[in-house]
Amino acid sequence: MNASNAELAIQQAQEYLTFTLGREEYAIDILRVQEIRGYDQVTAIANSPAFIKGVINLRGAIVPIVDLRIKFNLASVTYDEFTVVIILNIGRRIVGAVVDSVSDVIALASEEIKPPPEFGSNFDTEYLLGLASADDNMLILVDIEKLMTSREMALVEEAAS
Repeated sequence: MNASNAELAIQQAQEYLTFTLGREEYAIDILRVQEIRGYDQVTAIANSPAFIKGVINLRGAIVPIVDLRIKFNLASVTYDEFTVVIILNIGRRIVGAVVDSVSDVIALASEEIKPPPEFGSNFDTEYLLGLASADDNMLILVDIEKLMTSREMALVEEAAS
């Protein structure tokens, strides 16, 4: 009986890709990830928000590139050999997300995920799924689909419609 309960818990665990932005560690649903690439130059789009770096041509598909470090208002954004682009499948669109580095793939059961704290109206937790602990680190779980399809992501929303 215990073995089947353990198997059920494993089946209910969801896998997340963990990555870093500044000093924080984040996680997104691994099923949204298509591939991970090194950061290359992008073609800038005039009048786009600062967090939209531009677009790349990925095997014939024009892919908007969003720098999550700028989107999340991190103090300094540097591009180095660890900077990567996570290519995501969001709905029927492909979108790239620039992050400082990719860490690991971990499995989290729903009971390991705590709801995001309430910070009041000045701090928006709308795109957070919750918080979890992994190897003595706090993980911030991001609802990447909700974030990438939000109204404030003007280029992504236009491309998706």
